[in-house]
Amino acid sequence: MKINKEQWQWTRLPKEYSIEEDKIEITTNPHTDLWQRTYYHFRNDNAPMLQIKTKEKYFSFVVKTTFESKVRFDQCGVIMYLDSENWLKGSIEYENDEFQHLGSVATNNGYSDWATTEIPSNIKSMWYRLSRREDDFCIENSVDGIRWKQMRIAHMHKAKEEISFGIYACSPEESSFKAIFTNISLEECKWLPHDGQQPDEE
Repeated sequence: MKINKEQWQWTRLPKEYSIEEDKIEITTNPHTDLWQRTYYHFRNDNAPMLQIKTKEKYFSFVVKTTFESKVRFDQCGVIMYLDSENWLKGSIEYENDEFQHLGSVATNNGYSDWATTEIPSNIKSMWYRLSRREDDFCIENSVDGIRWKQMRIAHMHKAKEEISFGIYACSPEESSFKAIFTNISLEECKWLPHDGQQPDEE
């Protein structure tokens, strides 16, 4: 899809950025992050995000990220952000020269839930697919944009009608790096209805 600058809105500006028809570049500011309370009561809500709005209840959003992360917690990926206490993100967070965390955070009613797996630190590109089925969401990742692996299924309590979703990048520590987003597309929902157990009768 071609990137229409009029449709995308910033929630906080990054240090530098550029938006073209087929590519978005973000250079992060130091000490920017997203987290709410859980585990050590830390709260931060100042990461730059570029999002579009929709009332569509069923869709998939795809993007390829390429990044130059180099300092602990440097990260970029996909996000669905409603407000400071209700959001969902998927990304790679740099840890050290041996490994980094491929993970996701679901934040509901002011508490963050982080799920991760370790991957080699030399991986500098990743595809993400964020899918919505009403107020439930699925985040997947892919190394080639063809074969997808599920990262998380999450219910977002406040995602009832219109939502905002898109991309983000941030550097929680004393760092700044460039993240590049390409191959952006908005598609029919690729997260198919569950074909196993039937819902319980109410």
